[in-house]
Amino acid sequence: MSRNRKPAKKKHDRDNPGPAKAGRSPRQSAATVKPPSPRRDDDASPPLRLSPATKRLAEKTGLLLTTKPDENYALLDSGDGEKLEQYGNLLIVRPEGQAIWQKTLPRDRWQAADAVFTGDTDEEGLGRWQFRDRHQGETFPMQWDGMPYWGRFTSFRHTGVFPEQAAHWRFMEQQLAQFSATSEPPRVLNLFGYTGIASLAAARAGAYVTHVDASKKAIGWARENQERAGLAEKPIRWICEDAVKFCEREVRRGNRYEGILLDPPAYGRGPKGEVWQLFEHLPHMADLCRQLVSPSAGFVILTAYTIRASFLAIHELMQEVFGDMGGLLESGELTIATRDSDRRLSTSMFSRWTAGQDASDHTGGKSEDA
Repeated sequence: MSRNRKPAKKKHDRDNPGPAKAGRSPRQSAATVKPPSPRRDDDASPPLRLSPATKRLAEKTGLLLTTKPDENYALLDSGDGEKLEQYGNLLIVRPEGQAIWQKTLPRDRWQAADAVFTGDTDEEGLGRWQFRDRHQGETFPMQWDGMPYWGRFTSFRHTGVFPEQAAHWRFMEQQLAQFSATSEPPRVLNLFGYTGIASLAAARAGAYVTHVDASKKAIGWARENQERAGLAEKPIRWICEDAVKFCEREVRRGNRYEGILLDPPAYGRGPKGEVWQLFEHLPHMADLCRQLVSPSAGFVILTAYTIRASFLAIHELMQEVFGDMGGLLESGELTIATRDSDRRLSTSMFSRWTAGQDASDHTGGKSEDA
């Protein structure tokens, strides 16, 4: 499943809420259990679940991981259902349903925007945007931590830039740095990988990366970003496939990973019409990821956008699936700080498991800056 979809089809939109984008018993080793291959349609029986963990992980909840503004991206203001953002030299206005407060910047600052998402047509590409410069191209240059990539004006309001994810990228780099330089490079699986910035960050940090997304267009964009970043020689496998089917096959093959990232949509469809409903199918996906972590695995990071739920929902799912692994489970929200203001905008919720740690290994408090 992919984010790269037209709004009318409601396949994956981080900003638009869509519909709500096997087993061990008696308890067996996750590495030896054979997963089912369920059909995901209205008539299919739900897949058998792994037996719940018998222990709970050390935990930290209610974390706010906040990305601060910099020269590449800044949230300038938000309110009245919109947000004003700076992408390099571009000022962009997009809808933001959570911004139920009032704007703080003057009206003329908002009116100076270079691009405004209108969404007033069903046209693909740039037709759903209004531009100050009629010669504005579809793509624009961006970078994160010295790594250049392409932003893009899409027909479903996304730009391919998700600065709040920087908190996860830095965390992942820190985890990958703990693997010995003399050992085999760690293997990282990026599910629902979209435009691939996380995959590029992992590859730059020395990992062998497998990037999975159901959209050919998204895979193409990610490969463009790989070239743009000068990382064409880094070992990244680009897989255009339904994420659930890919993971089921990986479990059957006995493949394992030291790190897993998954960023599933609330609703989506795979390349062969496979249906994804987050609340219905995420538990099975979590079970599959549990079976794909290697004995030396360091982390699993789950992020969820555009769903009406508490982060505790995915926190308790991760406790149930990974509780017997030991380590630390941290859950909360990803937020973006507003420039020259104390206001923060929540973008998504997350839950991440880290091996070999407990709650005392991370500094306390309810907020961390990325």
